[in-house]
Amino acid sequence: MSRLILFNKPMNVLSQFTDRGSPTKRATLSDFIDVPGVYPAGRLDRDSEGLLLLTDDGRLQARIADPKFKLPKTYLVQVEGIPDAAALDRLAKGVTLNDGPTLPAHVEAVDDPQLWPRDPPVRFRKTVPDSWLRITIREGRNRQVRRMTAAVGHPTLRLVRWSIGEWQLDGLQPGQFREVEAR
Repeated sequence: MSRLILFNKPMNVLSQFTDRGSPTKRATLSDFIDVPGVYPAGRLDRDSEGLLLLTDDGRLQARIADPKFKLPKTYLVQVEGIPDAAALDRLAKGVTLNDGPTLPAHVEAVDDPQLWPRDPPVRFRKTVPDSWLRITIREGRNRQVRRMTAAVGHPTLRLVRWSIGEWQLDGLQPGQFREVEAR
């Protein structure tokens, strides 16, 4: 039976088990997960937090990670400023990035989700407000959500992946993982 692990990846942790190519030791998955034979299904940037799935099943790994399956990924995104209806509409319809237009996304403004404290904390500025969005995409380009919010004039301050398909963080604190039944 396939193993599937849900992991809440903390900020500044690489989405791999080893760190090659850095003169300084950076945190990796091996600092948190001691389960033999599992590998990340996709990735999450070092400066992003949240759900990362790991499995020992190559077919399941491909189904989760491959954009052709268009598995929805939902992010809680803290942005600089307060996007107006036009900015939200542009994000929802898709924006043009340097590597082409994005697919339409589900986008909504949300109240502060009351997440765990981030380490290091997001820089607070009295003169610049911030707000939160919930963005669901069905593709996975490099730093896509960050580039999308920047394209509409609201740079991302904090990015937390909340769910991938049917799997959610559901109470996992940063650095924690749990194994679930792979369907």
